[in-house]
Amino acid sequence: MSNSRSNPETDTRSHASRPTMHDVAAVAGVSQMTVSRALRGEGSVSNEVKARVTQAARQLGYIHNRLASVQRGMENPMVAVILPTLKNTVFTDVLAGINDTLSAHNVRPVFGVSEYSQTEEENLLRDMLSWQPCGVILSGLEHSDGVRRALEKMDVRVAEVMDIDGSPMDACFGISQRGVGIEMAEHLLDRGYRRVAYLGSQGGSDLRAAKRFDAFKSRFADGGGAVVFEHVAEAPSSMALGRDLTVSVFETAPHCDAVYFSNDDLAAGGLMHCIASNVSVPEHIALAGFNGLPFLSALPQQITTTRTPLYDIGAAAALHVVGDDRGARLAKSLAHELIVGSTT
Repeated sequence: MSNSRSNPETDTRSHASRPTMHDVAAVAGVSQMTVSRALRGEGSVSNEVKARVTQAARQLGYIHNRLASVQRGMENPMVAVILPTLKNTVFTDVLAGINDTLSAHNVRPVFGVSEYSQTEEENLLRDMLSWQPCGVILSGLEHSDGVRRALEKMDVRVAEVMDIDGSPMDACFGISQRGVGIEMAEHLLDRGYRRVAYLGSQGGSDLRAAKRFDAFKSRFADGGGAVVFEHVAEAPSSMALGRDLTVSVFETAPHCDAVYFSNDDLAAGGLMHCIASNVSVPEHIALAGFNGLPFLSALPQQITTTRTPLYDIGAAAALHVVGDDRGARLAKSLAHELIVGSTT
């Protein structure tokens, strides 16, 4: 019968003591206070000394205990980031902007993914707040009452990203989703389209897409057009889903002259179906998407879309949460661009 307990004579880990800040200071030839400042990235520590301290810590295998610093009343150099999904490049680009900006300020993001669930967002936030982050970045302006109450009780900077159509808890950075919807409606009207289909995903849980479509639908109707078919699938967004949804448009609403997709993934799938089925775009049907993702440039036709400044949105939010500007609620709109391609 085997004994699962470790044997102190053979388990070398039991002989190795955990390195301390005192050990790092001795190897680097500096004081413990200098080690602490160098590893936190604070104080007037020269680059040469920082390099020595970092090398000593790596040599010894020392890991700085940031939680101990928080317990001593110091600010935790961590920002809680909760994004709806990482299944497409939209939010990975936002996260890149967040990460690059926080890293420049010696702050690290810790992120979770809610998959568009407000309940999961609240659960993730409560877990992250227990570590007392110095900032919180959330997506959108619609959150559960539990999220709002939790953040009201915390002295923490909050940035909400992607949307500015509403009242932020602290500050928000993004675009007017309603404005973008109106702009696309006006573009299609100007091109002479009057019967449009709308296709979306995520079962309607993407509230920013819903805002965008509501504004689009209203403006399109005001201009004499009509949404003759709309379908929001339960499945996550993908090109394959966009292809399948486009098939349903031809089967259910064969007389529509344009399709507005909630994002570029779906629009690209729609274009692939049209090409495979010898459906002429835009002569037979026009296609439009949203986000302006880089992969569109590799497609046989440039899809008409709205390019959003994803990286810049993340960077602006990160800069806010590491700053010390507090006070009036801020809603900052970043520039977007209507890209008129060959599909309209």
